[in-house]
Amino acid sequence: MKALVSLLLLVLGWTFNALPAQADRLPDGVRLERNISYGTSRDQRFDVYLPAHPQNAPILFMVHGGGWKRGDKEASGVVDNKVARWVPKGIIFVTVNYRMMPDLEPVYQADDVALALVKVQQMAAGWGGDPDNIILMGHSAGAHLVTLINSAPEIATAKGARLWKGTISLDSGAMNVPAIMNARHFKLYDEAFGTDPALWEAASPFHRVKGATQPLLGICRQRSPDACPQNRALAKKANDLGGHMTVLPMPMSHGDINFELGKPGAYTERVEQFMRDLGWKI
Repeated sequence: MKALVSLLLLVLGWTFNALPAQADRLPDGVRLERNISYGTSRDQRFDVYLPAHPQNAPILFMVHGGGWKRGDKEASGVVDNKVARWVPKGIIFVTVNYRMMPDLEPVYQADDVALALVKVQQMAAGWGGDPDNIILMGHSAGAHLVTLINSAPEIATAKGARLWKGTISLDSGAMNVPAIMNARHFKLYDEAFGTDPALWEAASPFHRVKGATQPLLGICRQRSPDACPQNRALAKKANDLGGHMTVLPMPMSHGDINFELGKPGAYTERVEQFMRDLGWKI
């Protein structure tokens, strides 16, 4: 029953966060550049929200969730509160689409995210941004993808990306894929990860981390039986290998961990402290 309720909350959270963002309600001075291509597919696109006068601006690089098979870079939960909070402070906000199932499995979706990062770094100076001062952020499936890249930076560097400052993971429940697949699990995971144990490990942040990685803040639902334990296990392994991962349990729903971020309050301030620890002046 708890698992069914958890899945229902996840779906409801995604539905609420999937409402289209209101581009005509952008904060004063914020400019939007839509659908910049980083590949040949129509899904390989990102949007850029620019402050009025960016000068060597830091860049927040956001990857949406949706179970690896739905979701969009323009969803209100992905965009609205984050843009309203941070872009007027001089931060460039990039939100990324990527190819999804059934066209592309999650382990290869990470390659799309890496290609988008390369393109953002190439274009950053032209926007007034700093290509070496990027924080990766993702929610749900997007959190899994940015955490996978953080655990295995060679996914991105092999595409030509330079290292980023750190990563913020918003409630991923897929940190240890083999553990999920070898226990009772939702059908969603069968669709995402299939039956090949080698692919499970390739898509598993816990298994991919082999050494010191970029700093990571793992935010998770406090009452979830899966998300926080998986985050803590990854943090222990990463930190034992010389990395720096902090876990932040929150008494919030899966959807609210995404949607509420950027609203005034202790939650947003805690995330901003992580940003300041990486050298951001906010």
